[in-house]
Amino acid sequence: MVGLPFHPAFMGLVSSSKEFHWMTSVFFGMIFCKIVYELTGLLSNLCFKGYTKLSNTEKVEWNNRGFSTFHAIIVAVASLYLLLVSDLFDEDSHDELIINRASTLSDTILGISIGYFLSDLAMILWNFPALGGLEYALGCCWSEEFKPIHLQWHRTVLWVVARILLFIFFFYHMIIHFDEVKKIFPLGFYSLLIVPPVLAMMNAFWFWKIAKGLIKTLSKARHSQ
Repeated sequence: MVGLPFHPAFMGLVSSSKEFHWMTSVFFGMIFCKIVYELTGLLSNLCFKGYTKLSNTEKVEWNNRGFSTFHAIIVAVASLYLLLVSDLFDEDSHDELIINRASTLSDTILGISIGYFLSDLAMILWNFPALGGLEYALGCCWSEEFKPIHLQWHRTVLWVVARILLFIFFFYHMIIHFDEVKKIFPLGFYSLLIVPPVLAMMNAFWFWKIAKGLIKTLSKARHSQ
């Protein structure tokens, strides 16, 4: 007699449940982006007098960076928990290959990230070519009208953790578990070889621009004193 966990109907139910979970996570990721986008505009209007002087396009750019930063914080915290606290990816904690491991939390964060990327892409396409200039958002942070330079320090630290250090950690584990990586389906294998290095180079490039701009701003502030 076939056990219930391996019955086709049971497996189909599990698959449907996971698909519903994914769709729900993606949907909530998009909703969270909208909520944070609106809150960014509301709080900026209350806290920074220079916000009211921005054009509508500039406000969209600024608010867009609000939910971008929010997403970076959520993903960084969840990733650090999964890597350093949870035993999900410990070498000997499970019999399953590390490359195939997942949990409700990891699937949820991935779904939220997909929702964020879809929201960000939609905003970029809707406002093209006005939206997408990261330099402007950074310039708002550094301008004399906003003055919260310490926020840029926080953003820089978060960028290093979420988009530099975690990528280094990822590449390290991909190398030491490359025998497992080769066992996944071909498209996934070649995507791992191409996409993460490209993203890492982009992140390093933007970090260089962020750090360069921050140093320039601090230098101007020091000379003006």
